[in-house]
Amino acid sequence: MQGLYRYRVGDVLRVAGFKNNAPQFNFMRRRNVVLSIDMDKTNETELQNAVKKAVDHLMIMSNVSLVEYTSFPDTSTFPGHYVLYWKLQGNNNNVVIPQKVLEECCLVMEEFLGYEYRYMRTNKKLIGPLEIKIVETGTFCKLMDHAINQGSSVAQYKTPRCMKPGSMFEILNSMVLSSFFSPRCPQL
Repeated sequence: MQGLYRYRVGDVLRVAGFKNNAPQFNFMRRRNVVLSIDMDKTNETELQNAVKKAVDHLMIMSNVSLVEYTSFPDTSTFPGHYVLYWKLQGNNNNVVIPQKVLEECCLVMEEFLGYEYRYMRTNKKLIGPLEIKIVETGTFCKLMDHAINQGSSVAQYKTPRCMKPGSMFEILNSMVLSSFFSPRCPQL
């Protein structure tokens, strides 16, 4: 279909209206893009909502905004846990964000993830504390450059919301400046 080249088969779109007889689409989410450690399944919409709530908290507490993010279900530890990589931007480059604020952002995200996640984290203890890793300026540009060098189109590249182990994941981890964990379990 002409004009739908940025979408993948299975993406969820909503018809927002019509121009002449052609439908106008709003992108809703990718199909099958989920984070999962155990029995939990977090889809992209849930993840985006949780990130938005945490970023709202971050802006109130420190006047810093989120530029870009991606995530990874880290199962290399027991229990496994969600890891989010954030690129932040403030009014000046020397903004220092208190550790407590970023830990609170982790907890805010956990509070807004689905019931299955919170139950597995709180009652079953099968999911560890959510982690936010702050990355250097230029990290997401390096990811895009790497993807393009591997054959992706510049026009179609979008930062993946969920990473898989591999060379892009290694780039992410090499650019981490600091790491923060949720200070306690979320409420059910």
